[in-house]
Amino acid sequence: MDRFSWSNGLLEINETLVIQQRGVRLYDGDDKAKLDVGVALLSTHRLIWRDVKNHECCIAMPLSQIVFFEEQAAGIGKSAKIVIHLHPVPANKEPGPYQHSKVSYIKLSFKEHGQIEFYRRLTEEMNQKRWESTPVSQPIHTGTGSQAGKTRAVGIVGIERKIEERRKETDKNISEAFEDLSKLMVKVKNAVVFIHFPAKEMVELSRSIANKIKDKQGDITEDETIRFKSYLLSMGIANPVTRETHGSGTHYHMQLAKQLGDMLQAPLEERGGMMALTEVYCLVNRARGMELLSPEDLVNACKMFESLKLPLRLRVFDSGVMVVQLQSHSEEEMIASALDNVSEKGSLTAEEFAKLLGLSVLLSKERLLLAEKMGHLCRDDSVEGLRFYPNLF
Repeated sequence: MDRFSWSNGLLEINETLVIQQRGVRLYDGDDKAKLDVGVALLSTHRLIWRDVKNHECCIAMPLSQIVFFEEQAAGIGKSAKIVIHLHPVPANKEPGPYQHSKVSYIKLSFKEHGQIEFYRRLTEEMNQKRWESTPVSQPIHTGTGSQAGKTRAVGIVGIERKIEERRKETDKNISEAFEDLSKLMVKVKNAVVFIHFPAKEMVELSRSIANKIKDKQGDITEDETIRFKSYLLSMGIANPVTRETHGSGTHYHMQLAKQLGDMLQAPLEERGGMMALTEVYCLVNRARGMELLSPEDLVNACKMFESLKLPLRLRVFDSGVMVVQLQSHSEEEMIASALDNVSEKGSLTAEEFAKLLGLSVLLSKERLLLAEKMGHLCRDDSVEGLRFYPNLF
């Protein structure tokens, strides 16, 4: 293996490719070389081997280095091989993957067959010796000086060095990212303090704007009202309940439940008194900003609504869908609303009912199923989908 030199894999002028074969592994004598399976290329002047995954890893050896070669038949669990015996290492040889080898022969192991044709073409080239009659116009070995240094870096050592450099660069980028994140967190905390400080002024301002909206209902458009609400929502919660400020366990969930009770009152009233727990999760975390809430903590806090006598309740439908609803939200009103709308339209699907009420399809379907469970509606489940009708029996 010490006869091989690093190469760019390109053919020189007057050099012609004879055959190439995939799935070839190199052996240094009887030992596997420290290279993966690659492609063996036979040209009129050289024997070239290139790594399949890393094309920059390429080595070459002049055919003039070959003394003789022979076939080695395949065995049980062993691939067919071509054994190539070599001349001593020349004095002017360029660097390669091996600085010194104890043996003077190599083996080409053919994992994907093709050794018969490769052996035949190698025999022809060794008999014709075209490298003597048509010498290449440039040296077969790779360049000297800075170019040779660049070629050396393609070797196994060079590859390992590149991997180590990339790892160090990645570590550096990660460290810088976390430093930037720490700076961002400091700025966010300062911003939260700044927002919380004039809280009284902001409350007075919001009341003033609300009074103006009441006084000039005809001049305030619905779009302007929605924009005003989005501005207030974007400010988020000034002091969110966290484990750092309220500990962990029951006390933390109790304080979180109280904060949720204050925060969700208005959104629930706007949405007809009921919201899916997934929708609540997104709304709460959007308002909390950087202090995100886990699904488990949200469920545990919602389970405490009733014990803390808050005006909210966590409800689980028969299908397993979990919702947060106002305590004043009547089940009879939901059933009556579903029955009235279905009776008026003749029949409704969950999607049609959702458009009428402005609810999600999931909650609309649960309302229809509840009315069906109480015997007020019946269903028609066909290829067109699930449709509900008034129960006339």
